[in-house]
Amino acid sequence: MPHPHPVRLFTRKRVAAATGAGALAASALTAGLFGFGAGPATAGENHDSTATPIKHVVVIFQENVSFDHYFATYPKAANTPGEVQQGTGTQAASFTAARNTPKDINTLATAGLLAPNNPNSAQPARLSPMQAVTCDQDHGYAAEQNAYNGGAMDKFVQFTSRDACGTNQYGRPGLTMDYYDGNTVTGIWNYAQNYSMSDNHFSTVFGPSTPGALNLIAGQTHGATEYTPAGQPVATAAAGSSAVRQPDVNGVGTVINDPDPVHDDCSNNSHAKTGNLAGMAGKNIGDLLNARGTSWGWFQGGFTPTTAATATTPASCLSSHTNAAGASVVDYSPHHQPFQYYASTANPHHLAPASDAEIGHNGQANHEYDLTAFNKVVNTDNMPAVSFLKAGMFQDGHAAYSDPVDEQNFITNAVNQIQKSKNWKNTAVVLAYDDSDGWYDHVAAKVKNSSNADDDAAWCQNAAASGIPMAGGYADRCGPGPRQPLVVISPYAKKNFVDHTQTDQASILRFIEDNWHTGQIGDASADATAGSVSAMFNFDKRRNDKVLLNEQTGAVASITNAGNGNNNSGK
Repeated sequence: MPHPHPVRLFTRKRVAAATGAGALAASALTAGLFGFGAGPATAGENHDSTATPIKHVVVIFQENVSFDHYFATYPKAANTPGEVQQGTGTQAASFTAARNTPKDINTLATAGLLAPNNPNSAQPARLSPMQAVTCDQDHGYAAEQNAYNGGAMDKFVQFTSRDACGTNQYGRPGLTMDYYDGNTVTGIWNYAQNYSMSDNHFSTVFGPSTPGALNLIAGQTHGATEYTPAGQPVATAAAGSSAVRQPDVNGVGTVINDPDPVHDDCSNNSHAKTGNLAGMAGKNIGDLLNARGTSWGWFQGGFTPTTAATATTPASCLSSHTNAAGASVVDYSPHHQPFQYYASTANPHHLAPASDAEIGHNGQANHEYDLTAFNKVVNTDNMPAVSFLKAGMFQDGHAAYSDPVDEQNFITNAVNQIQKSKNWKNTAVVLAYDDSDGWYDHVAAKVKNSSNADDDAAWCQNAAASGIPMAGGYADRCGPGPRQPLVVISPYAKKNFVDHTQTDQASILRFIEDNWHTGQIGDASADATAGSVSAMFNFDKRRNDKVLLNEQTGAVASITNAGNGNNNSGK
């Protein structure tokens, strides 16, 4: 059963206006429904506009990682002497867990599924910091379902492993089984040690990046129409195409792949390709926040065009960086930008805000910005209430063109910047991922939303046959999909805490909806049944400690206690 969520909470003023036992009852009922505990955290703070003390949510939305790929042996790292990070020559950090780290974490190690006991045809193996850049795995909608093999979780090598790699990329037969530990993903392990993580968080549906991004902002992958590269609607056959699947008589279907957005000049690799595009109907969280007058923005690396649009030519986005393998990678990926699929929230020509004051508010940029815009507002009174950060591709964690070393630099830099800002005291940073990349994970969540389309494998078709409903009657939305990491970093996050509540990408959407009283998306969005992330927080008390990490190695650089000024370096 998902955690219950109210449509709207009593504000502090409403509770104060009640009297006697009635006031106590109202306060207790409100706290119980939302699961956030009673009362404000700090005397004198005004929480009238939000359901919790959180005034700023920053979602760092990364690419293509399963939970076991990063947490298979957490919190135990190999600490092999002499290891260095690929591409940097920097000594890899060692990792030693705190004694009070929870023991009941559902990892490969605790499940007894490390070598030689794994049922797959290849055994899991540790990837070292020198093997940071690897082959990309098969993370198709059906391939991931087939890997589940009816819940046995033993066909990953056959259906998702890709072992032939590019230059300076590591590969081996059965690569999909492999994992990193705290000597490579040191920063993420240190955030888990000092804040909150989940071991029961999933993709909302199976499949690659675009479905995950759409579920984050709308809980919905249905509502798509296919377009030509020139932006004209396409009449598709009954099954649809790779861009839009299972269209109805009006051509409206579901996204299970990675078509680029129609409302984006830089789609099709800035016009170098000719693939058909997709556009989404319906609402997203940006629409709901706009209706409430709440500030927000999506900030993405490489969004600033290298060639601006003119009256006759579209913009191009071709800035690039070099990753740990020495490869040049274009920064901007259109299909990683979900708001560009919706006409209401798109910035087709990648226009910059008219001024810094526009950031987070209505204007010519329409809430869609380059990452550099976030840097301008993070330490100001104009920091948006809701911010989504998307790394440039070389730092987004996606196998083949990115890696944990480059990813760590982005995450720690962003979190350090937020922690050093004036807004840290009421901010929650949520680190989440758009899909699993097909990397092995041993946990299969029971199907909540079924589908029996020709795209679906036995895992989802059997669920449909057993009577599990298909929300809205929309096919190709089977889920939950694979398990992924989820970490919450906040002064209100529980310390060294592991949440076992089942959640998915739409749970982040639901938290934003409930905190800012926006209402829900509707039209069978996954937000309606998404589990709550509230157990990862303690809203009754704000923490005074601030944990800053080394931006290269991920090691703890300092722990500052605001209450007494102590600064403890190291770990």
